[in-house]
Formats: sequence, C-alpha cells, structure tokens
Amino acid sequence: MQRRGIIKQLGGLALLPSLVFGKAATHTNKPALRIAHITDVHLKDGLGAPEKFIRCLHHIQQQHPKVDMILNGGDIVMDMNKENLTTIDAQWKLWHTILKNECSLPMHYCLGNHDIWWHEDSSKQDLLYGKKYALNQLQLPAPYYSFTQAGWKFIVLDSVHLDIDATWYIGKLGDAQMDWLQRELQNTPATTPVCVMSHIPILTATNMVEDDIVNKWEFLGGDMHTDVAKIINLFNKYPQVKLCLSGHIHLRDRVEYNKQTYICNGAVSGAWWNGNKRETPPGYGLIDLHADGSFIERYVPYLEG
Repeated sequence: MQRRGIIKQLGGLALLPSLVFGKAATHTNKPALRIAHITDVHLKDGLGAPEKFIRCLHHIQQQHPKVDMILNGGDIVMDMNKENLTTIDAQWKLWHTILKNECSLPMHYCLGNHDIWWHEDSSKQDLLYGKKYALNQLQLPAPYYSFTQAGWKFIVLDSVHLDIDATWYIGKLGDAQMDWLQRELQNTPATTPVCVMSHIPILTATNMVEDDIVNKWEFLGGDMHTDVAKIINLFNKYPQVKLCLSGHIHLRDRVEYNKQTYICNGAVSGAWWNGNKRETPPGYGLIDLHADGSFIERYVPYLEG
C-alpha cells in the first residue's frame, strides 16, 4: 500500500534500533503504573484473527504484576478506507463483542489510517465520512486528547491526515494540533512525566530495513511523521516528555534521541495475521512506568510457548 510524500536527508539523527525481545533490566521500585501497548490489530472475521486476538488479550491479562490499562495505537479493524458500510459495521461489531467478552481492562485509543472511512462514493458532508465513524464507535469526542493517571500524563495524537492532493494519507499533526500539543506541554508541570502515543511513528529506524529502500534514505511520508523536526524541537524544550509509543510499521524498534525514547511496538497482527513481519513476531509492548519518570519496557510475543 503506497504511503504518500517523501522525507529526505534526515542527516545527523542518531538512530539506535533495538530488536531485542528478551527481559529488560530490573528496577528496584514498584512501578506507578503497568501498561500494555497494543497496535495494528486489524481485526476481521477470518485468517484466525478473532482467536489470536483473544489469545493476546488473555496473555496481557495474565501478566504478573497485573496490567492496569491498555493503550491501543490504532488500525483497530482490518480496513475501513474503501469498504462499504456493511463490511465496516461487521468489523466493529466483532471488535465490541470480543472486548465485552474477553477484556476487563480499560483501553485508550488513537486512530490509525485503516480506521478512517475515505470512500469515493461518500460525501465529505456525510456524518460518517473520514474519522467520524470510528470516533463514534470509540465514543471519542476528538481524535486527539490527553488524560492523567498515576502521576503520568498521556497525550494521544492524531497522526493521520490526507495528503495535499487529498488522494492518500500522510503523517503529520497540522497547525491546530501542533498548537494544542504545545499548550498541553506548557501546562504540564516539569515534575509530571509524559507518555505520547501516535499511530504513525514520530521517529523510527524501521524504514531503513524496508526491502525497496537501498542507499536512498528517502522515507515515504505515510511511514513517519513529516513534521518530525518540529515535534522533536518542541519535545526538546520539555524534558518531562519521556516516552513516545507508535505502531503502523508492524516492526519493533527503540530509538533514543535527545531526552526522549521512541518505541515502535510491532503489531498484534504481525504480518497481517500471516506470521512474523520480517524479524518481528506478533506481540505487544509491556511497560512499567515509575513515578520518577523512568520506565522499563519489553516487547512480548504472545503466540510463543
């Protein structure tokens, strides 16, 4: 699937990918909050997706210490972009049924590119067009928001927007959301650690291992935020931003840059419910957040064993 736009000449960014799935270093203090970060479930009735997703949810809920909440990084259902409403309704009905029956944990969502109804036959005045359908399903008043829990602030971003020619999507915030993000950080005490979640990665090394990129170092604008420099410059002013979570690429990496850690946490669906995506198995992120702003994280494959 084509991801429009190009990011070129990123220059001196120090990218440190981490593809290790083993145990993280121990921490002596009890975490303030334990979260599971799931992304790119792409749920549909087929490919064994419902059964495997249920297994993932059970795996999360069987963790010890227990998980307090789930952050869902988007691409919740298989695809809404060009589908008819009957197919979309069925995908979301399946999602709600599984969550009701198989998950007791609170879940916070951001929207992925596959959760948006950009259908050629619909009018832009349609009450369901664009992000409205998914927002209604998730009972979200807006596609970006913030909340606090256990001394941490969570900022959920809306990273998927139509490209300039309005035919496909691109990763960015836009002026209004960028202004909102700056106000959110300005109004956050320096002692309050911040975790940011987006669907499209703000910064990732995964683009460097795509099969069709060889010594070009040109990144499609749908694969990483095109406003990455602006966001990084903003975060650099607010060191309380500790962790940025994303998905979208279905690959796992960890990038340390300046004062922030950027983690792309693979995909629950792996390679669209067909095993591993390259070296990354189907899985989720398990993260212990501590009151001092530190954290311990690891990627957990849920189909192994």
